Amino acid sequence: MSIQVQSVTRLYGEQKALDSVSFEVKKGEILGFLGPNGAGKSTMMKIITTFIPPTEGSVKVCGFDIQTQSMEVRRKVGYLPEHNPLYTDMYVKEYLGFIAGLHRMTQSAKAVSAMIERTGLGPEQHKKIGALSKGYRQRVGLAQAMIHNPEVLILDEPTSGLDPNQLADIRNLIREIGRERTVMFSTHIMQEVEAVCDRVIIINKGKLVADGSASELGRGASEGYTISVEFDKAVSRGLLTQIEGVKRVDKVNDLSWELHCSGPADIRPSIFRFAVENELTVLTITRNEKNLEAVFRELTRGN
Repeated sequence: MSIQVQSVTRLYGEQKALDSVSFEVKKGEILGFLGPNGAGKSTMMKIITTFIPPTEGSVKVCGFDIQTQSMEVRRKVGYLPEHNPLYTDMYVKEYLGFIAGLHRMTQSAKAVSAMIERTGLGPEQHKKIGALSKGYRQRVGLAQAMIHNPEVLILDEPTSGLDPNQLADIRNLIREIGRERTVMFSTHIMQEVEAVCDRVIIINKGKLVADGSASELGRGASEGYTISVEFDKAVSRGLLTQIEGVKRVDKVNDLSWELHCSGPADIRPSIFRFAVENELTVLTITRNEKNLEAVFRELTRGN
């Protein structure tokens, strides 16, 4: 296992940021680490990367304990914090050379050139970091996290504040990185997780509330789905609630409704029978399965 987290609790005074959280991350896995603001995501990442200790519990990275073997852990981990801490007065190439020196790399110049090419920083390498766009600063952050060729990469909201083009570039880079090493990253963009991650963990109020692939979480959430239906004439909410399997009805407009269904059985045939019995024509009908965003809202509701 690349990461082993066992019963980790972290207290800040009386506040419990993490409450007995346990999970493992396999080698070569891309893990999306999700939760509302204040759920404990950044705290967990800081613990894994040895920045802060847990109050209780244990963490191992590549077999090394974060508290008794912290230097070995740091050699195995690359870390991009939420607030990218860069020296803005340094030039890109100069800064990456400085980071390589901190890692005591024997062929630092070669490593810097390779990382500049890999992260697409070539056109910007002779600029000061302070003159770069947010997207290129994130690339510099990724480059410094990867320059020592770590086995585990921890990224805390690496796409925050990026425009759609920059987001797509960083997403592709993360996907490429994940072919070679273990990646754990947090984000609030559910489509990004669905597109990139092999597995998803959701925490809420410091507790782990879900663990699995995006499709598994969709199937494992409380049973149900929605039907979007449009009729050719107006119909009352009361009539629609009488359709077997419908637990709630939301009005979209005078002709369109969203029916929330209580079980796995497909009620579309019942809707067509209802339409015939009430002299209605179904203009459109769509079954909407739960996506990751809906699962996230359900599991963190009332946070």
